[in-house]
Amino acid sequence: MRLADLMGPLLGFVARAITGAQGHWLGCPPSSEQRIYIANHQSHFDLVLIWAALPSELRPRVRAIAARDYWTKSRFKTWLTTDVFNTVYVSRTRSNPDEDPLEPLIEALHAGDSLLIFPEGTRSALGEPLPFKSGIYHLAEQFPEVKIIPTWIDNVQRVMPKGEVVPVPILCTVTFGTPTQIQPDEDKKSFLERTRSEMMALKPGGWKK
Repeated sequence: MRLADLMGPLLGFVARAITGAQGHWLGCPPSSEQRIYIANHQSHFDLVLIWAALPSELRPRVRAIAARDYWTKSRFKTWLTTDVFNTVYVSRTRSNPDEDPLEPLIEALHAGDSLLIFPEGTRSALGEPLPFKSGIYHLAEQFPEVKIIPTWIDNVQRVMPKGEVVPVPILCTVTFGTPTQIQPDEDKKSFLERTRSEMMALKPGGWKK
């Protein structure tokens, strides 16, 4: 057995021990069908928390998006994101103006993988998500048949605040909402605002069916 095969369950156990890593499927049941999960982004612990909250049989199918410049800074980070979490690297800066930053995501979707995306593009300490970047809209346009699952991570910013490296034990939850898809003739602004609102509605005390 590879070390990576052992590290995954170990990290999941640690995440559940520190946070509880409770997954609440309020809007849909867990499913192996191809999906795009869109979640709020508060810390580097978000990936581990969502991964731990997913049923074990879904984890190999759901590939998180990771910033190449951060997650390849060291051999350990590269190994963790490549061999353990099987992430999809994206570049936050382009050396070639003709380069499509969505190309790795498009390839993963064509391969049948599900994706975990943080559509804000960066972490927020404001308690609510920043305006969404346009990438998720373009993916929804190209893959209208793939359901989008709004996902809300609660309390994780207190587990590992920005700049910290040691997690603090605090109960966290991951809430999965009602699947959505791009609507006919829906423009970018409307889509991004709607999906952001659907995500924010999952915050404890604010979920609506």
